Amino acid sequence: MDASAISLLRRIARPVILSAILAFVAFAQDNPKKVSKTEGLNNLTTKAQLEYPPMARQLKIEGAVELEAVVDEKGAVEKVNIVSGNPVLTRPAAEAVKKWKYAPFTADGKPVKAVVPVSLSFKM
Repeated sequence: MDASAISLLRRIARPVILSAILAFVAFAQDNPKKVSKTEGLNNLTTKAQLEYPPMARQLKIEGAVELEAVVDEKGAVEKVNIVSGNPVLTRPAAEAVKKWKYAPFTADGKPVKAVVPVSLSFKM
């Protein structure tokens, strides 16, 4: 490879590498901190009442619902992802969790967005 080809490769490679590094940093900043169930329960400050769905009660449906709560930097639940559970139970469970409040989660002393696993159980 001659000197002009090497020079051209260097000019092309620098912006590509810089772009990749910047994309990784942006992704790392947007990627929420994953916390344990225990840490989530320890930071939980307000828990809305879980309503047993009338249809589930009538059909005698019981069971566990697994969710992930996406908690913003201020401790508010901004989104709930349904992981598993009977569809008759998952929607009311997600609606209740959306009303929950947490103490802010931190990383390096700064408030961060977090993903909190939540398990709820419906029993009659």
